[in-house]
Amino acid sequence: MLEKLQPIDVWKYFEEILQIPRPSKKEEKIIAYLENFAQHQKLNFKKDKAGNVLITKSATRGYEKCQTVVLQSHVDMVCEKNSQSTHNFDKDPIVPIIDGAWVKAKETTLGADNGIGIATQLAILASNNINHGPLECLFTTDEETGLTGANALKPNFFTGKTLINLDSEDEGEIFIGCAGGRDTVITFKYEPKKAPGKQIPLQLSVSGLTGGHSGDDINKGYANAIKLLTRALYYLDNEYGIKLAQINGGNLRNAIPREANAIFYVTHEKVKKIKNDVHHFEKTVQDEFKHTEPNMKIKILETEKVPFIIDKRTQPRLIQSLYACPHGVMAMSQEIPGLVETSTNLASVKILNKNKIEVTTSQRSSVESAKTDILNMVEATFLLAGARVVHSDGYPGWKPNTNSKILKIAVSTYQHLFHKEPKVKAIHAGLECGLFLEKYPSLDMISIGPTMKGVHSPAERLHIESVELFWKFLLEILKNIPTE
Repeated sequence: MLEKLQPIDVWKYFEEILQIPRPSKKEEKIIAYLENFAQHQKLNFKKDKAGNVLITKSATRGYEKCQTVVLQSHVDMVCEKNSQSTHNFDKDPIVPIIDGAWVKAKETTLGADNGIGIATQLAILASNNINHGPLECLFTTDEETGLTGANALKPNFFTGKTLINLDSEDEGEIFIGCAGGRDTVITFKYEPKKAPGKQIPLQLSVSGLTGGHSGDDINKGYANAIKLLTRALYYLDNEYGIKLAQINGGNLRNAIPREANAIFYVTHEKVKKIKNDVHHFEKTVQDEFKHTEPNMKIKILETEKVPFIIDKRTQPRLIQSLYACPHGVMAMSQEIPGLVETSTNLASVKILNKNKIEVTTSQRSSVESAKTDILNMVEATFLLAGARVVHSDGYPGWKPNTNSKILKIAVSTYQHLFHKEPKVKAIHAGLECGLFLEKYPSLDMISIGPTMKGVHSPAERLHIESVELFWKFLLEILKNIPTE
């Protein structure tokens, strides 16, 4: 499918990677692939307890005295699919599709985040005609669900003092900073009650939303399926006294929820009015989000009976706290125009068993005090509802260094290659660079990549031409690395 695209070797390895299941925390097959690749290429490699892999390659002739450069990407991918898809991420390959100027996947995330970074490293490692100094290619695990691979790195795992992260998503932009983040997980315990035998079960569903990355896309005005669902449930409960049986929505902490649904019971005479109200609600929110959510659907249908409902004490606390929970941009940066400073993502709500409901949220900020503030705001919302609240350890931000030597090399290289200025930016999404800097304080870093859109959703797509531009840019940077 991708064999005719340029650069050939990058796309070849990318297509190979698409055949390998690599959900977060289930990266055994891609790790084995990397080890086999290193053995086949007769390159030195090592692996740590977290599964991080480092493959090293000696300098080409004439570049032996150049500084060692670390090229880095993560091996896991976000596994999101459309509700009608039967794709099994644990065993099925990703099916690529060329759609005009883009490569995307059939009904699933593509995994270009960060598969294209891996493919780029492999193409360089396998090549015999690319000029570069000593290289260390670092492949980290579990970036998408906690950055645990980067967090587990030992200070002596690699030796280079210059690192190029290949996990950015905009060609022509060089990133020198990112937000830090923490997750907040909320647990409701409830008492299952027998479902009312003579009432009608209805299923309310929100679908067709854009979704996207909770860092990159949080400021784009996309709707959150859980927020829309609980907005409707709040009204229906107040107006009709519904009896909630099930509620589920969203998936990963770093993805804006695209779908959500609930099942509730009502008396027979209220069904027609509820259906009519939901129809009007759909029209209302479609109008509110007409510029960002053209495919939004909010439907209500009679469904099969379920045996239990949530007790009447827990139900209003759950609905009200989800409705009240903040979501979206909290503040914009006062230092960097257009940069989101602080945000929070209401990521998922799931019934785990007969008496437990789990809500996952994610908070980000480039200002540590602001991150703590929004974390506490989310916590307070759910503590008022009587839920249990737990925060993750989180990850640090990456403070921009405008005097970075590798940044200056990258900027001058881009100017020379493309006769225009690159954009030097910080990003609201989390990168592993902050954790690297904690363990390697003298590390000099930038982050680059080709153009991707819709990451962390089935709309993920990779711009074909930008891959070649990114490739040329990276190779030219490697040629311009100074001597020790």
